[in-house]
Amino acid sequence: MKKNTKWLLGGLALAAAGLGAIGAVVMNKNDKPTRGRKRNAPGDTWARPGMKVTFRAELMPGRDRSERTFEVSELLPSGRVLLNGVSGEHVEKEFERLR
Repeated sequence: MKKNTKWLLGGLALAAAGLGAIGAVVMNKNDKPTRGRKRNAPGDTWARPGMKVTFRAELMPGRDRSERTFEVSELLPSGRVLLNGVSGEHVEKEFERLR
């Protein structure tokens, strides 16, 4: 292959990469995150401090509903919660859905 042809193909590849990058910026111009977790809006959370949550019966077998109910003490940025009377962090999947 001639030297001029190599330069031409290299220039075309570089131009195509630049156009692709510009296109990606234009498509994402309204600041939507493209990767990673979605961040919940402050008002759009599944639990709030002071709220009562009930563990699913499969996680605490043989206990009555009132024995599986605890109060949320703190909501963490990761979406997990800390509970009064229970150690550790807990996720939404561990609790019964509200009816």
